[in-house]
Amino acid sequence: METSYGRSSLMKKIVIALAVVIACTMCLTGCGSSGGSKSGDSVIIYTNADEEAMDVMKKTLDDNGFKGEYEFKTFGTSELGGKLMAEGSDIEADMIGMSSFYVDSSQDKNDMFTKLDKENETIDEFPDYYTPYLANQGSLFYNTEEVEKQGLTVPKSIKDLAKSEYKGKISVPDISGSSTAWLMIQALISTYGEDETKTILKGIYANAGDNLEDSGSGPIKKVRSGEAAIGFGLRHQAIKDKEEGKPIDYIDPSEGDYTLNEGIAIIDHGDKDKVKKAQEMMNCIISKGRPDLMEYYPIALYKGEKTNTKYEAPNSKTYKEPLTVDLLKKHMKLSEECK
Repeated sequence: METSYGRSSLMKKIVIALAVVIACTMCLTGCGSSGGSKSGDSVIIYTNADEEAMDVMKKTLDDNGFKGEYEFKTFGTSELGGKLMAEGSDIEADMIGMSSFYVDSSQDKNDMFTKLDKENETIDEFPDYYTPYLANQGSLFYNTEEVEKQGLTVPKSIKDLAKSEYKGKISVPDISGSSTAWLMIQALISTYGEDETKTILKGIYANAGDNLEDSGSGPIKKVRSGEAAIGFGLRHQAIKDKEEGKPIDYIDPSEGDYTLNEGIAIIDHGDKDKVKKAQEMMNCIISKGRPDLMEYYPIALYKGEKTNTKYEAPNSKTYKEPLTVDLLKKHMKLSEECK
């Protein structure tokens, strides 16, 4: 016969088991959902966007009736690019915000994006399967306190970073993990050619040492903290830091401020309603979000926009060849030979 103690012990075990199941269920439901709804009902958005762009896009969607109807998932550029190339239209995402060269190359390989119903007309011509939402630019930046304390010369060019003066003093991104690094390498190759670029990169990588970063935001974080005095990274992040009163200033390098577009594209998984909603979200981000995006990314992309002159780079440039994954791989190989 079961005793009252045995029944009590059994009930406690059941209660504990139920509590664990409920807790696990709540955890799984809440994990990774920026939009706040089940992924089956949400428009799933994969992106490599910076924090500043993510904040603007979320606020734009929330303020315009889409709160709870989307789910953002963030990836590094190389990681998301690899998923696009490998998975094609089998990818989980309904919408992507991604570097344009990966969008183009993924479409060429997998024919995975739907034709867009664009409400806004771009200044330059773009394919019908994606539309740009921002243009990133690279620049040099430095920690004003550290440069003064260490008696360093403020560099004027990316090439200067290879000087022995900067040994152990700089941080730069690695093209194997960051598209921001490609802006640096494009500037060097365009200005000095591939052979001299190799010599320059060998010096830069030797000077960076352990401060060669997989993330495009890595160098600005190292320079903010004083772990490095000088870095190369995204121009808008250095401008933002300076305006917020951090001991950061930026330099537009003599090689020029190279530009890389980020684009929005939509994958059609056969759900017409979800494709329609994704299109509406895309047009919302462009129509409503671009003014705020241009506070960080000042280049005009759409007719009727004016470049934000307060943040405009003095020497904006684009690479001489079309940007493709094949070209990226070529420049990655060049970079690896310099380490």
